[in-house]
Amino acid sequence: MASSLSVLWASPVLPKSTRTPPPLSLPSAHAVRSFLRMQPRRPPSSRRLLNAADALQVEQQNAVEAESELSRPPPSLPFRVGHGFDLHRLEPGLPLIIGGIDIPHDRGCEAHSDGDVLLHCVVDAILGALGLPDIGQIFPDSDPKWKGAASSVFVREAVRLMHDAGYELGNLDATLILQRPKLSPHKEAIRSN
Repeated sequence: MASSLSVLWASPVLPKSTRTPPPLSLPSAHAVRSFLRMQPRRPPSSRRLLNAADALQVEQQNAVEAESELSRPPPSLPFRVGHGFDLHRLEPGLPLIIGGIDIPHDRGCEAHSDGDVLLHCVVDAILGALGLPDIGQIFPDSDPKWKGAASSVFVREAVRLMHDAGYELGNLDATLILQRPKLSPHKEAIRSN
């Protein structure tokens, strides 16, 4: 009957060295021309017919240029965006942990760990922004060491990975959707945790 759902959108995850992203700029005309391989049109009098050997040489030169352009890594953005989602069934007699806070309720999340849907979303958003596998792959429920584990352990590991990659959290927004209990009395405790 009751279920809990959490959605997170974290934006941006900024590199430590960049507090504010640089202004966006369009590529130079030269870069566009070379990417599209556009060349100025020659007047008809300067055109000449290519023999097969010349045509082959031009084709090989174009192939080498194209290969070098394709082998360059894509430019990295000064920020990354992650999205997390988690859903757990609420069962009688289990603790309800949200944002690391034990919320008084007659039901709690059925899960291998503590089932903290909010922190699971935060972890998934950080891992997603870094292009890493999700929480279930890094902390699999098939591993007994994660049985009943506090989700704060997962958050600390995700933050460590984020810092190792040279990023820090710029902004985080989360939405919890559940019928009950009311979370208003617990919002500040969750936020400060």
